[in-house]
Amino acid sequence: MATPYDIFRLATVESTQDEARDLAADRGVPSLVVASEQISGRGRQGRSWTQPDRGMFASLALFSDWGPSELTLIPLTAAVAVRTVVLNRFDIELDLRWPNDLMLDGRKVGGILVESSGSSVVVGCGMNLWWADPVDGAASLLHEDPGSEAAPRLAESWAGSLLAFLENGPQAWPRAEYERACITLSRNVFWEGGEGRAVAIAVDGALIVDEDGVDVILHSGEVHTRDHR
Repeated sequence: MATPYDIFRLATVESTQDEARDLAADRGVPSLVVASEQISGRGRQGRSWTQPDRGMFASLALFSDWGPSELTLIPLTAAVAVRTVVLNRFDIELDLRWPNDLMLDGRKVGGILVESSGSSVVVGCGMNLWWADPVDGAASLLHEDPGSEAAPRLAESWAGSLLAFLENGPQAWPRAEYERACITLSRNVFWEGGEGRAVAIAVDGALIVDEDGVDVILHSGEVHTRDHR
């Protein structure tokens, strides 16, 4: 994966995912799109994105030679990358909820969305930087409005961190770092067809759940927690 990328700062977009994908395809180089407002953003599994007062809406479109089974590692790696830059920039430790959510004090502050087609991969990150009155279950990273330059600076740091991780190849994805930050582990979880205790993250990024002494491997789908550890 090549590290150079073009950066585009836009005021309002329908979706940073679509903008980044189109720009990268037209220009033939990875493209990072950062927008101040995203009016038709989407979340994992087609969910709509509720916009905070000040957010980071960013998507990095790149070209990858990773296999289909390896692409599942990119959302987890992207989450570690954003956690790293948030810690370095704001001295705030985010928790990670498998597989895509960025959490703070038990509430969601952001998420990762990865979409791929052929060699094209678009990695999106939405983050609530400041939100005076967040919706139920959500929170913001900061207590005060950081201003308009905060999102582009954070997005560029995140893109650089993510590309640095990806350059090492799928075998070197930051699994240990993800596990340390993952609040899904050691909790009782349930999904369609089963319930158990989340015990580990597999080498391929799957969630390993102990269901009555039998390891169940969950690669995708809805997983909910029963309790707090």
